[in-house]
Amino acid sequence: MEKDYPGANERYDVVDEQDRVVGQALRREVHRDPSLTHRAVHVLVFRSDGRLLMQKRAAGKDVDPGKWDTSVGGHVDAGEDYLAAALRETREELGLSGLALQHLHDFRYFSERETEQIRSYLVVYDGPVYPHRFEIAEAREWTAPEIDRAVGTGVLTRNFEEEWRRYRERERTR
Repeated sequence: MEKDYPGANERYDVVDEQDRVVGQALRREVHRDPSLTHRAVHVLVFRSDGRLLMQKRAAGKDVDPGKWDTSVGGHVDAGEDYLAAALRETREELGLSGLALQHLHDFRYFSERETEQIRSYLVVYDGPVYPHRFEIAEAREWTAPEIDRAVGTGVLTRNFEEEWRRYRERERTR
């Protein structure tokens, strides 16, 4: 149950359609009410050969346990800005710091459970990663064709599938 999940009492900013802060709510509240749009970040960590580092969400996660997801993903804490959250999450989830993240795009993600205002970043990094052992069950690199084949099969989070669709569209139009 959400109330038993570690972090259920974390506080997030609630934002309007223009991404302006209009209030705050607890994690357990925003994960039960799609009208409480809250901020999140994604970081796509690519290797120089084009493979994308992805994480398999731990079985104990409250959202999409056991599914493959973006390299780094997390919520923006109340009062925190997007870049600070992306850097914090990258450090917490993969043990990486000092990276120069490039802003990719912003989008709003809707599900029956929640609504997130997401800011996505990209970085090319070829060094070692240190996945958080309680948050991440496994980390591995995927090629673009492998990801394309996995879309719609249920092994990826829907959130990541939307992220990937936007990324691929961006690449096609460059």
